[in-house]
Amino acid sequence: MLTYHDLISQGQASLLSCLEAMLKGLPMDCSIAGYLTALPAFIIIGQLWTARHWLVIVEKIYYGIISLLLAVIFCLDLKLYSYWGFRLDMTPVFYFTSSPKAALASATWLDAVTGIVAIVVATSLIYLIFALIIRKIKVSPVKKVPATVVMVLLTAALFIPIRGGFTVSSMNLSRAYFSQNQRLNHAAVNPAFSLMYSATHQHNFGEQYRFMTAEEADSVLCDLYRSATAPATLAADSVPLLNNLRPDIYIVILESFSAHLMPSLGGEPIAMRLDSLAREGLSFTGIYANSFRTDRGIPAILSAFPGQPSMSIMKYVEKTEGLPSLPGELKNAGYDLTYFYGGDANFTNMQAYLVNAGFEHIISDKDFALKEKASKWGAHDNLLFDKVIADVRSTAADAPPQLRVIQTSSSHEPFDVPYSNPVFAAEPEKNAFAFTDSCLFAFVDSLRVSPRFDRTLVVMVPDHQGCYPHSLDDVVSRHHIPLVMTGGALNRKAMTDTVTGSQIDLAATLLDAMGLDSSALPYSKDLLADGPHFAVMADPSIITLVTPSDTIVYNCDASQIISSGGGDTDTLRLRAEAFVQRLYDLIENL
Repeated sequence: MLTYHDLISQGQASLLSCLEAMLKGLPMDCSIAGYLTALPAFIIIGQLWTARHWLVIVEKIYYGIISLLLAVIFCLDLKLYSYWGFRLDMTPVFYFTSSPKAALASATWLDAVTGIVAIVVATSLIYLIFALIIRKIKVSPVKKVPATVVMVLLTAALFIPIRGGFTVSSMNLSRAYFSQNQRLNHAAVNPAFSLMYSATHQHNFGEQYRFMTAEEADSVLCDLYRSATAPATLAADSVPLLNNLRPDIYIVILESFSAHLMPSLGGEPIAMRLDSLAREGLSFTGIYANSFRTDRGIPAILSAFPGQPSMSIMKYVEKTEGLPSLPGELKNAGYDLTYFYGGDANFTNMQAYLVNAGFEHIISDKDFALKEKASKWGAHDNLLFDKVIADVRSTAADAPPQLRVIQTSSSHEPFDVPYSNPVFAAEPEKNAFAFTDSCLFAFVDSLRVSPRFDRTLVVMVPDHQGCYPHSLDDVVSRHHIPLVMTGGALNRKAMTDTVTGSQIDLAATLLDAMGLDSSALPYSKDLLADGPHFAVMADPSIITLVTPSDTIVYNCDASQIISSGGGDTDTLRLRAEAFVQRLYDLIENL
């Protein structure tokens, strides 16, 4: 709360409410303390019956490990909260185990040094406290039988704080939620408990988020979709999206971009070139990112698979094998598929996902010269787009239709780019976005002079919610992103569309425009067709539902409505609950 007092104070937090956060979080702190006290309790019982020195050594080693573990958890949580806005879970563990280099790419040398120093200091202080407590514990073997009985009872009593008391429900994250100021709720959550809770909820997905019977959930979703399974139909006077049913398609996945970078979407004048492309092409102004990280965003874009509040589908390679995908459908239609990324394709199991999605060629950091990988994330975006343009120029005029997906990375922390925009000289973050924006525009300009441009469609969409501005607390606004189309194959030029949708709707929109079947992607809705339109977004513990008239932000773990607007709140809550429940049923069965 001291570190993030500015963020907390934005929610009009008082000193009393900050003290209440400590009080509300205390049972969770006691739960973690109970777990960690169990082994020392058994060691003390053992010391009643034997004087062997190895028990003392085991005890000291245990306290050393726990001191280090707690220090790492709390220091890592304190740093990552500024980027993610939620308490520590298994996400960084997944990132680190899949690619340590990429996971640490956002960290600067200063971050590393201060982090190590903080961990060493915290470990020392915690262990010192343990050592002082140990000195006060006197184990006498004289009355070992009654002492053992007392210790066994006390050890058994640890069940009370571990479980969180005698209530019907056991300790869970919802115990810490008490305020409409989400920063205070986050402050009350113990990060060690949050990590443990996340680690124990990475399996048995069919048992998570149970709000109603399966039949009730189906009925609620049917009402939400309002028979949306019927074939989508365009209005009679609608202009078709494409003038070529088999265009070359370039999907540019823009790292961390958001609507807040574009004046045409009500943002600041930062990504001005993307803004100009939006004005000359087709700009969807009511689109939202389905989740908060790239490993959730890529399946949303390419597989039309919604983000999840407690896990990442990309982590489970065996489950991604069963996911349908837009690339897979295009491959069946005769498309040649290539994925371009300047970084490590193994990060977050991305390589396995892309192969399962049908990509035959995956260009990544290994395909760039050593001197070209100057960024912590690999090759900068200008070199990445150069690689794509080289591929365009080598493509024969009579080659089959192409799908090229380009994933940028330069607009990611630490925002170190080979570019200096004089307007943003003192703002590295804005400068990095401006750099990727300039690279994107140069790429589209190069496409314009290619012989196949008349049959080319360029789609530009961010990978997840925007990272600018950092202080934005409004969940819905934070997820607002651009979706822009341009190219010679686009019929709808210099047009905007205010339809409400999300990344998962891109697949059906393209497939329907090409006259291809989109039924294999049931979550995807054609943005240009009649029928219900809405967006669903997932953050840790949170599901958000946005329709043209209604909005609800709902904490699934705390069963708490964070915010809502318009419509019947109870109906919105039921729809959000039904959506996440049936999503997890599907994940369990993949």
